[in-house]
Amino acid sequence: MGLFKRNPFGHILFLKKWIIRVFGFATHQRFRGFNSLQIEGSEVLRNLPDKHVLFISNHQTYFADVVAMYHVFNASLKGREDSIKNIFYIWKPKLNLYYVAAAETMKAGWLPRILAYVGAVTVDRTWRSQGKELEEKREVNQDQVENIKVALDDGWVITFPQGTTKSFKPIRKGTAHIIKNYKPIVVPIVIDGFRRSFDKKGLHLKKKGILQSMVIKEPLDIDYENDTIEQIVEKVEMAIEQHPSFLKVIPEEFIEEQKELDHKRTYSYYKKDER
Repeated sequence: MGLFKRNPFGHILFLKKWIIRVFGFATHQRFRGFNSLQIEGSEVLRNLPDKHVLFISNHQTYFADVVAMYHVFNASLKGREDSIKNIFYIWKPKLNLYYVAAAETMKAGWLPRILAYVGAVTVDRTWRSQGKELEEKREVNQDQVENIKVALDDGWVITFPQGTTKSFKPIRKGTAHIIKNYKPIVVPIVIDGFRRSFDKKGLHLKKKGILQSMVIKEPLDIDYENDTIEQIVEKVEMAIEQHPSFLKVIPEEFIEEQKELDHKRTYSYYKKDER
């Protein structure tokens, strides 16, 4: 590999490799030490082609989810069986690995900007800005959508189709359009324990001794020509276990979120009543 060889986005691969190495060594203990990451499905990763694969996952923190996937993907491709033992798998990382992230998140400080160099394909949220819901949705930036195709043509892409770290929020139809139009192999991932382990950004440890889990499932069976957008959305919801039917067994963190919302609503009501 030439010293200044670049990927399709202009990133120098030698520099990208060293950033992955440094962050890999710095974060390994977060998933195998302070906490324990339980993995299922390493063999699925080893059976995938090198390009044109889209990973879809539920989302619990801004950065820890992706960092854990970088560890698991590289460890699995180096022969680890459902394990991230022996950190030296990160010495020769998979460089054509990308993840879709909100542009405003990746610009919020020097650390996210460095992490963006690792493989972020940034997109502008059409429904939300600076933590607030927009009254009118913005138009989709087609250049940014095209960048996802560029990343798929070059390698693997991770996306979080709910577009938020909150559980059981609707799947964004943009992901279904990407699947139908670009026809990638779609691999579902279900994660848990990250919200309890880390703060919302996934940069700081919140609790130690948490059992984290990551389940990599077999690729989805999708009829790219005949499946409708709504059918693809439902398949994605079921695959990453965010379909409303899963609410029959309500996760503890979802209950806590609802309690917090109820408290805020009550507080707002009494403040309004005082006026």
